[in-house]
Amino acid sequence: MARIDGRRNDELRPVKMTTNYIKNASGSVLIEVGNTRVICTATVEDKVPPFLKGTGKGWLTAEYGMIPAATQVRKAREVTRGRPEGRTQEIQRLIGRALRSVINTELLGERTIWIDCDVIQADGGTRTSSITGGFVALVYCIKSLLDQGLIEKSPVTSYAAAVSIGKVNDEILLDLCYDEDVVATVDMNLVMTEKNELVEIQGTAEGSPFTLQDLNVLLELGQKGINQLIQYQMEALGELNCLVGQGK
Repeated sequence: MARIDGRRNDELRPVKMTTNYIKNASGSVLIEVGNTRVICTATVEDKVPPFLKGTGKGWLTAEYGMIPAATQVRKAREVTRGRPEGRTQEIQRLIGRALRSVINTELLGERTIWIDCDVIQADGGTRTSSITGGFVALVYCIKSLLDQGLIEKSPVTSYAAAVSIGKVNDEILLDLCYDEDVVATVDMNLVMTEKNELVEIQGTAEGSPFTLQDLNVLLELGQKGINQLIQYQMEALGELNCLVGQGK
């Protein structure tokens, strides 16, 4: 089948990462995946949640949101409703879990790293782009902590990236744009490391159930996409790649 934007079934959308995008953040990146654009920042707070006080361990958490004009129809700011939507809470928990999986919090000291992901244009894959870009912002933040002498060793254990995969018109596609995502009969988000280790699988049949054979194809295609995204992360990090893998 011909995809909406002419891509092959196993092809990512064009990916671009602009680092040091926000002046005041310890780490920041604008990630563009096709027409999806997310600003990811990493900042440090010198305290931890109550359950970690006195342990010497740090924490990483995330917040996620969309500006009103990110979608075709204006999306009201969640602050006007008094609380985040359920979808927003789910996504920010996913981002936090994904990035905590590749950081040794014992090396952070009692401080929290906040990963803030602000979607400025949405065309599918905003949560996966947030994880992929958030990782780059995180490593830049770690470099800032090292430069200030606040930590002695990088706590980052592995790369982590995420991608969407889905089944549309009985064909399995990599990195769905919005128009593909809304008609997909299977919708999956995959988070993995550069060692092909699984961090999280979110997979749902939107119409009829899917088979184990479909699952294997979805995972293989997702793995291929994530390996490519990690190469983009490496290019964005440049000399900071030496900080990845030290936290073991």
